[in-house]
Amino acid sequence: MKLNRRKFIAKSSLAMSMPMITIANQKDTFSELNTKLNRGDTILFQGDSITDAGREKTNQLPNNANSFGAGYAFLAASHLLNAHPDKAFNIYNRGISGNKVYQLQDRWQVDAIDLKPNLVSILIGVNDYWHKVKHGYNGTVEIYENDLRALIKRTIKELPGVRIVLCEPFILPNTSAVEQSWVIPFQKYQKAAHKIAKEFNALWVPFQSVFDKGLQKAKETYWAPDGVHPSMAGSQLMAQAWLEVVNNS
Repeated sequence: MKLNRRKFIAKSSLAMSMPMITIANQKDTFSELNTKLNRGDTILFQGDSITDAGREKTNQLPNNANSFGAGYAFLAASHLLNAHPDKAFNIYNRGISGNKVYQLQDRWQVDAIDLKPNLVSILIGVNDYWHKVKHGYNGTVEIYENDLRALIKRTIKELPGVRIVLCEPFILPNTSAVEQSWVIPFQKYQKAAHKIAKEFNALWVPFQSVFDKGLQKAKETYWAPDGVHPSMAGSQLMAQAWLEVVNNS
């Protein structure tokens, strides 16, 4: 199909204008986004396998996809870096699969304090119960609460001015790993975490209620096939909830 010179110039001009429109709209979107985080802040995600999400642990670099794994922390961090390129954030993921609270404490100096974060996000608790039920761990909800309280006290003492985000541990029953019998005893761990969040005026991310609302749209295995580790959809659900709390609190 042949185009005359006038039509060709018109089509070329339209095509050249389209990217400029997209860029202008993108800049407007960036300017409308709000966050309470400051330029140059260091942000740390901590926890167990849900945060770990299969990350590479040799280099453990900030703002690096391999060092983040494929979970909610990667999605939330990616959003922050995309939405606020002017703020020069340094964002780390130091979650480790299988961890319980006392194991966070064991590595807290290197994997938290030494990074000098301005904001520390912690999601921990499911292994403190799961390993008790199925793997011979002899911990109790009292140990969980006391260890978590001590961890946050230490963090605040050694990092004056740090902001704490405490995420609610969650489970989805009727899945391959989680039985309905978990629900009532696990609520004690959730209540302990919420109690500590209030004690230290930490930001609270209510993941259990977020997933419970998700169940109105899809069954448990859609969000977390084994009831503990989120799917792609579940990870996105978590990232959105986390960002909503951090950006608006």
